[in-house]
Amino acid sequence: MAKRKKDEEYRTFQDEWTEEFAFVEKAGSAVCLICNDKIASMKRSNVKRHFDTRHASFASKYPAGDSRKKACQELVSRVQASQQQLRVWTRQGDYNSASFAGTLAIVRNGKPFTDGEYAKTFMLDVANELFDDLPNKDKIIKRIQDMPLSARTVHDRSIIMANQVEETQVKDINAAPFFSLALDESTDVSHLAQFSVIARYAAGDTLREESLAVLPIKGSTRGEDFFKCFMEFAHEKNLPLDKLISVCTDGAPCMVGKNKGFVALLREHENRPILSFHCILHQEALCAQMCDGQLGEVMSLVIRVINFIVARALNDRQFKTLLDEVGNNYHGLLLHSNVRWLSRGKVLSRFAACLNEIRTFLEMKGIEHPELAETEWLLKFYYLVDMTEHLNQLNVKMQGIGNTVLSLQHAVFAFENKLELFIMDLETGRLLHFEKLSQFKDACTASEPTQNFDLHQRAGFTSSLLQSFKARFGDFREHTHLFKFITHPNECSLNTADLSYIPDVSLRDFEAELADLKASDMWMNKFKSLNEDLERIVRQKAELASKHMWTEMKKLQPEDQLIIKTWNALPVTYDTLKRVSIAVLTMFGSTYSCEQSFSHLKNIKSNLRSRLTDESLNACMKLNLTKYQPDYKAISKSMQHQKSH
Repeated sequence: MAKRKKDEEYRTFQDEWTEEFAFVEKAGSAVCLICNDKIASMKRSNVKRHFDTRHASFASKYPAGDSRKKACQELVSRVQASQQQLRVWTRQGDYNSASFAGTLAIVRNGKPFTDGEYAKTFMLDVANELFDDLPNKDKIIKRIQDMPLSARTVHDRSIIMANQVEETQVKDINAAPFFSLALDESTDVSHLAQFSVIARYAAGDTLREESLAVLPIKGSTRGEDFFKCFMEFAHEKNLPLDKLISVCTDGAPCMVGKNKGFVALLREHENRPILSFHCILHQEALCAQMCDGQLGEVMSLVIRVINFIVARALNDRQFKTLLDEVGNNYHGLLLHSNVRWLSRGKVLSRFAACLNEIRTFLEMKGIEHPELAETEWLLKFYYLVDMTEHLNQLNVKMQGIGNTVLSLQHAVFAFENKLELFIMDLETGRLLHFEKLSQFKDACTASEPTQNFDLHQRAGFTSSLLQSFKARFGDFREHTHLFKFITHPNECSLNTADLSYIPDVSLRDFEAELADLKASDMWMNKFKSLNEDLERIVRQKAELASKHMWTEMKKLQPEDQLIIKTWNALPVTYDTLKRVSIAVLTMFGSTYSCEQSFSHLKNIKSNLRSRLTDESLNACMKLNLTKYQPDYKAISKSMQHQKSH
C-alpha cells in the first residue's frame, strides 16, 4: 500500500519540479519551460532525465539553489506575459482575419502579392492623418503595424482561401442533381496552354457558374491531352462525373473530334450519351465572317487606311489634331482585331463617323484611294456598317453569365426573323433598318436626283447571311422542345431521345407526372406567373440597355433564378419533372464564362508577373471568378494568432 501511494504521488505534477527542472503543468502534461517539449508520463525520473540530458548547459549555468530558482521564475514570468499578450491580441482584434481580408482585396483587384506591404504603408499614412484627433490613435496605428501582410503571407493565404472555396464548390456539386461544363483553352503570356474548366450546377434556389480550375497543359494540346489532364483533376477532386449532363466547347477539333476529341473520349469513358454544344457566340461569329467573305475588299481597304494612320505615330498625332480642329466627337480611329467579337462593327462605325476627315487627311498626305469617293464602294461600305451593327447587338444580347440555353436560342431565332425582314427592306428600297445606308442614299439623291441605286446585291448578301445562320446551330435546334420545357411544360412533348441524356429519368414517370401537372390549375398558374415575371425582366433590360445603364441591369433578378424557384416550389410528386428542368437549366449555351476567365488570366499573369506559379495563378483566378465568399474568420480561428514582425 505504501509503495502504491508513493507511485500515485509521483504520477501527479509536483510544484517543486518548476524550481528544480524548469517544468510546469499544462493540460494534464508536464511542459518544459526551456524547449516547450511535453512529458506525457508525470514521473520525477522522466522529468529529471529530460532536464539532465537536454538542458545540461542550463543546469551548469544555474546550479541547484537560489540561482536556478530565480532563473526558473523568470522563465515562468516570460511564458505568462506571452499568454497575456495573446489574450490581449484576441480581445483587441483578429490580426489573421484582417490579414485574410487584405489578401482577398489584393487578389481580387489583380494586384501582385508584394502590394501587401504597400497597402499597409498606405493605411498607416492615411490613419496617421485621419485619426489624428482621436485619443486612441496610437492603438490604431499599432494594430495596423502588427497586421501581417508580407508577400509570403499574401501568397499563402490566397492559396488557403482558394482551397476552401474549392472544397465548397466540390461539396455543392456532389450535392447537386446534375452539373454541366464549359471548356476552352488559351495561351498565356509565357506561351503555356491554359485549360479553363467552368461548372454550372444548382445549389438550392441558385444556379452557380463557378471556375473549377485553370489547368496548365505543358505539352501538346490534343484532345487526349485535355482529357487526361481533366480526368486527373476530376479524380483528385472527386467530381461526380455520373452527374455530368452536357459539355459546351468552342467547337475546335481537339474538343469535338469524332474519335479523339475531348467529348468523344469523355463519352467513351462514361459509356453513356453526353450532350455537346458548340458555343452559340462562336457560331454567331462564324456566321458574321460571311460579311468579310462577300465584302472582303471593303474591309480590306478600311484596315489598310486605318493602319496607315494609326500605326504610324506622326500620322496618328496629326490625324487626332485634325479631328480636334474640325470638332469631331471622336479622338481617333480604332485598330481592328480578328479575335474580338465586336471589333469589326466598332471599327467600321468609327471609320464611317470620321470618313470626311479621313479623305482630307489622305489628300494632305498625297495618298490616293479613289474607292472612298465611289458610290458603289460606299454602298457596300455603309451596308456593312449597318449589318455589323445588327450583328454586334445580337452578340451583346447573348453575352453574360447566367443565360439559359432557351434565351440564347430565342435570340438567334429572333435574329433570323430580322434577317428576313432586312431582305425585304433592301428589296423594296425602304432602308428602315439600315440607318447609315439610308442617310448616304438620301444625300446622293439630294445632289443627283436621277441617280439609281441597285440594292438587290445587298439583299443577296443578306440572304447568304441568313442561309449561314440556318445551316448552323443544329445542336440547339435539335433540342428545342427540351429547352422550352423549363418555362412552358404544358406545351412540350419530350421523347426518349430527349430524356436519354438525363440520368435516372424514365419516360414513363415523366409522362405520368406531366399529365398530372397539366391537370392542376394551381401549379400551372405558377408558370403563368413565371412567364409574366420573365416578360417584365426582359422589358426592364431593354429599357436599361437603351439608356446604357449596364450597372443597374446587373442588379435585376436573374431569369434562371426565377425559373428554378418556380420548379422548386412544386411538391415531391413532380420529382422527375423537377430533375429534367434542373438538368436543362444547368446546360451551358456558350463559353462566355471561359472567355471571361481568360480576360482575368491576361490581367493576372501579365508581362510583369510572367513567372507566377501554377498554384498561385489558380488561386488568384479562383478568388477572382468565384461568387463564394471565403470564410476567412473560420480559417483564422483554426490558425495560431500572430502579428507582423
